[in-house]
Amino acid sequence: MSELDDWVEAAAAELGVQPEELAVPVVLDVTRDVAHNVLRPAAPLTSYLMGLAVGRGADPAEAAAKISALALSWSRDS
Repeated sequence: MSELDDWVEAAAAELGVQPEELAVPVVLDVTRDVAHNVLRPAAPLTSYLMGLAVGRGADPAEAAAKISALALSWSRDS
């Protein structure tokens, strides 16, 4: 297990989240897209927003696809 895996497992346990609920690669891909195409500080905030949406019933993969598409089409002039 990597340090990232250890951290995610510990943080999930602390928050009462089951490991099977985690979509680590999906979240990492979204944060990469946002950090590289929008702004680095927007990445953790976007992850939080995505988490709120998923917590309210949004499908994680669908939410990630929407956010990635938005980030990849983002123009700094927007």
